[in-house]
Amino acid sequence: MLPWNRIQTLLLDMDGTLLDLHFDNHFWLEHVPLRYAERHGLALSDAKTRLYPRFRAMEGTMQWYCVNYWTEQLDLDIAEMKREIRELIAIHPHVTDFLDLARAQGKRIVLVTNAHHMSLQLKLEETGLGGHFDRQICSHDFGSPKEDRRFWKWLKDREPYEETSTLLIDDSLPVLRSARDHGIGHLLAVRRPDTRGPERDTGEFEAIDSFDDLIRSLDSEVRSEE
Repeated sequence: MLPWNRIQTLLLDMDGTLLDLHFDNHFWLEHVPLRYAERHGLALSDAKTRLYPRFRAMEGTMQWYCVNYWTEQLDLDIAEMKREIRELIAIHPHVTDFLDLARAQGKRIVLVTNAHHMSLQLKLEETGLGGHFDRQICSHDFGSPKEDRRFWKWLKDREPYEETSTLLIDDSLPVLRSARDHGIGHLLAVRRPDTRGPERDTGEFEAIDSFDDLIRSLDSEVRSEE
């Protein structure tokens, strides 16, 4: 059980944490190769062979998350292509109930994402999650992703928080390690970011199967204090 009475700030990732990563996985692994194959007269398998190494090479960098970068690199309208499959954008189960409960308990809720502004806007429009946050932080405003330790100092200059009373929930192990190195006191991984994919190895981090785990944990602490 988390020490909820000592946690004041929640830093929450978006893709794979609050939202099902199936949208992003399908977009990059299937939809982009399909449109690339159509553009260049390739078989879909050949397009994947060309693109997948390029994608892997950019993982963990600011370019990987940048709509404008991939639009230029692939000569494809990435923003429009995301809108083509926007019906796949989905909130993980129990997320909104958890956010409502956390707010009712006086927690400050901050969205902290590497998503490009265009992707962020699209996903908030589709899900209606925007009203659940006290603040939204996008790493593109800094120019370095959450994997970079410098991001966390930049964040603290703009969103003051006490490391010992902050909980970060993220599906990325490099991000969690970066935050741990910065001193954030409470860290949770997500065991299944893509609900249609396998469970992930969450390494040295405790992980949740569902936000229902956190609802029960927070509820239990609230009842114990009554």
